[in-house]
Amino acid sequence: MRKVKVGVIGTGQISGIYLKNMTETFDGILEVKAVADMLPELARKRAEQYEIPNAWTVDELLADPEIELVLNLTAPSVHAAVNARALHAGKHVYTEKPFALTREDADEVLTLAEAKGLLVGCAPDTFLGAGLQTCRKLIDEGWIGTPYSANGTIIMGNASGGMHPNFHNFLKLGGDPVMDMAPYYLTALIFLLGPVRRVSGTAQQLRSEIVVENPRSPRYGDTVAVEAPTNVSAVLDFHSGAVAGLQAAKESFGYTPRLEIFGTEGNLILPDPNFFDGRIAIQFPNGETKEVPASHGFTEDSRGIGLADMAYAIRTGRPHRASGRLARHVLDVSLGIFESSDQGRHIAIASSVDRPSPLPLGLKYNRLD
Repeated sequence: MRKVKVGVIGTGQISGIYLKNMTETFDGILEVKAVADMLPELARKRAEQYEIPNAWTVDELLADPEIELVLNLTAPSVHAAVNARALHAGKHVYTEKPFALTREDADEVLTLAEAKGLLVGCAPDTFLGAGLQTCRKLIDEGWIGTPYSANGTIIMGNASGGMHPNFHNFLKLGGDPVMDMAPYYLTALIFLLGPVRRVSGTAQQLRSEIVVENPRSPRYGDTVAVEAPTNVSAVLDFHSGAVAGLQAAKESFGYTPRLEIFGTEGNLILPDPNFFDGRIAIQFPNGETKEVPASHGFTEDSRGIGLADMAYAIRTGRPHRASGRLARHVLDVSLGIFESSDQGRHIAIASSVDRPSPLPLGLKYNRLD
């Protein structure tokens, strides 16, 4: 199968694992032709590190007729604008989450892609990893009966350490718990239980500013504004009849993830949706808890698998799994949580999406078709 040539816009911290996997794990379908960044020296460094032939400007990258697919790794605030620009240049585009910060921006991108006959994809793609794929198989085969409830928790430390080079972005909309971390859980739950029909939630901001407390941070001692909610709780009602609770916060310490799905014949303990693998177990009515080995591949950090799946879709014409429509539904749910908190009522979710199909069993090494 002919490879899909990719151009990467944005060569910050997250680009490393993408470039590693594109040039190693998924090099059977992807070929990275160029990288671009607002900081040319950063693009050149990444190009040298991963033996990418070209470090270009964004204009040069988008003008190249050989590049079919753009990977957008820019800041959340410009995701939609960069996506639209790539589509106007005639490129398919796959973006880091969040898909957009408003429904209007998301819809503009999807409408433009449809008009031009191009594909749009979006992270997270961890639901394509061995852990959540195995959980989907267990649910579809009836191991826990009818899923009726779920509970997800992701509690993280706040940004007062200040060691991430762009840590202040985690204090703005897009880096907040709902837009930054909850998409892993929301995407996993939609993949496993189907689309959400309504949400209710509360979003709190415990402080309006923080002081950077880590003496090793270049911003040590600085006072930084907190611009987004940092402690959020939500209830999700699914079209399937299941109900899920979700707690997401960046006001604690350490990292505490948990996800469970409760069924009429058993309870499923899932791995952290932020990763591609992890412990899977079923609690049976007799009190026995049994760990379940992964039935699928991609147990390692396979970030970019959604991009590779999209490249196969470009070549074969089949649907891709980490789609813009899926990301638009996740965004709709996320914004609905904020709106519910502001308005004090349930928010009906207007969008819907089909559950992405699971990956086939028995795939050849590092292949998705």
